[in-house]
Amino acid sequence: MSRRSEREQSRKRRRRTSSIIAAAIVTAVLVGSAGAVGTAWATGGLDDWIDPVPECTVPVELTVVADRAIAATVQAVATEYDAGESACSHTEVLAQESADTAAVLASGNATEVDAWIPDSPVWLVRMSSMARSLGRPVPDIALERSIATSPVVFAAPVSRAEEFAGRELSWKGLLGAEFPALLPDPEASSASLNALQSLESRVEITQPRQFQNAMVRLNGEVPSNADAAFAALSVSAPGTVAIASEQQLALHNRKAGAEPLLALYPSDGSLALSYPFLRLLDESELAKHLRDGEQADESDPEAIELVRRAHELDALKIALWNAKDRFATDGFRDGRGGGELEQDGVVEAPVEVSSAAASAQVAILRTWGLVSVRSRILTVIDLSGSMEEPTVSGQRRIDVLQQAAATTLAQFSGQVDLGVWGFSTLRAGEQDWEWLAPIDRLSNDSHKQLVTDVIGSLPARLGGATGLYDTTLAAVQSVREQYDPEKVNSVLLLTDGRNEDENGISGEQLLAELAALDDPARPVPVTLVGIGPDTDLDAMRRIAEATGGAAYSAARPEDLTVVLTDALSQRACRPNC
Repeated sequence: MSRRSEREQSRKRRRRTSSIIAAAIVTAVLVGSAGAVGTAWATGGLDDWIDPVPECTVPVELTVVADRAIAATVQAVATEYDAGESACSHTEVLAQESADTAAVLASGNATEVDAWIPDSPVWLVRMSSMARSLGRPVPDIALERSIATSPVVFAAPVSRAEEFAGRELSWKGLLGAEFPALLPDPEASSASLNALQSLESRVEITQPRQFQNAMVRLNGEVPSNADAAFAALSVSAPGTVAIASEQQLALHNRKAGAEPLLALYPSDGSLALSYPFLRLLDESELAKHLRDGEQADESDPEAIELVRRAHELDALKIALWNAKDRFATDGFRDGRGGGELEQDGVVEAPVEVSSAAASAQVAILRTWGLVSVRSRILTVIDLSGSMEEPTVSGQRRIDVLQQAAATTLAQFSGQVDLGVWGFSTLRAGEQDWEWLAPIDRLSNDSHKQLVTDVIGSLPARLGGATGLYDTTLAAVQSVREQYDPEKVNSVLLLTDGRNEDENGISGEQLLAELAALDDPARPVPVTLVGIGPDTDLDAMRRIAEATGGAAYSAARPEDLTVVLTDALSQRACRPNC
């Protein structure tokens, strides 16, 4: 292949990667919980694998996805590195919200991305759990140290600074409702997620609901991002602050015409955003091309390409680590939290911060999702005879489901409308489903008690086979007939098997009917949760795809509580996540 052809192929690869990521945001599923991450792999440089080092003829094309807050700075550093005499690379940096990238990677739709720089390690943990819940392999990603940090602060307009004169603002005070705050959506904002962890860590042992009450209060008005929160400050009640990172505030103050903001640092300390360098280069793929497990064959073009890519990626990472001054210019502290800033609205010297705990933040995000989303949910529960089957714990599947449902119900806010169906073949005459509780507001005490009683009665209702397809279609039709445009309308279906109704519609007929019902203006996504090892995950995925929903797998029934909570906590983004 000629050099011109190779360069054209590289350009095509970059365009293809960009389009893959853009398209995948629309369809990828955003779910998650704690999970393991890949093993770190440190390259030793070209000399470890190739001797002599081949001449640099065609630059290696690197694709890095970075959180929007840091992407421009990363691109500037990468461009400077690429122009250096020692480099043999051309780096494209794609700006993308960290939550979106986590969804894309979990769905397996970002195979040509070389590195990822999110605004928190929590997104790596969530990505790993997303992949597992979707029944997909977890990408092997190496976690490197952070290239930049930024502490979380309270932001207030400079014009209203007198409202805070002589006051100490703290997370403890916010937890106790001593002042109002605007919290950007934690589903997309790591600054907000850090803030919630700061609040949770200060809950008094004698007030176990203090944190949940604070989340309900903060949920009153949830700006979509930091910019929206900053804009809302001017019309908010006296003493209101916005929660953001120090860098977000500094960047805002540099915009022409923006109302200047002042960073108020919590008196009881804070957490910081951390931007780790995550490498996606596949070590196993490189190992296939190593001669005797040590050196690449110089006659193997693919081996040479992989080794060059590893080398250039490693060198780029070091260049980013060393670009402290460049990051400080754009309002970031260095990767260890140090460094001085010359930015309007923030203190010059570094402030003391604590490290965020990814696993704790994942749990917080689940709770936030259950508390915050105003939903109308029809929950459809498999009551076929196979739910009598024991699990490895000795409990029956229905017992495990019952416990998970009760735990999840206790976390819902009163803003949720919830109804319950039970289903199996011939459940009500020729019909495979029956109403057990109508869809109504959980703030209605009598309705919540009815739902609680229904959950308690489930073991006594078992019998029949799994009438999956007829029930799914009827559930979507029912929710659409009662559609509330002010809420997220959805179906949650839990099953331990596959369709067994020989007298009902086929899978192909179901998908055709769902396609005919599809209305982007009135979406009814179906979220399916498979319980145990016998579920038809492929059929569930097809149903989910047809409705803009998601299919989860709790292969071990004892995992159901986590998977069920994740499925519900992410329902707000359907069908566009």
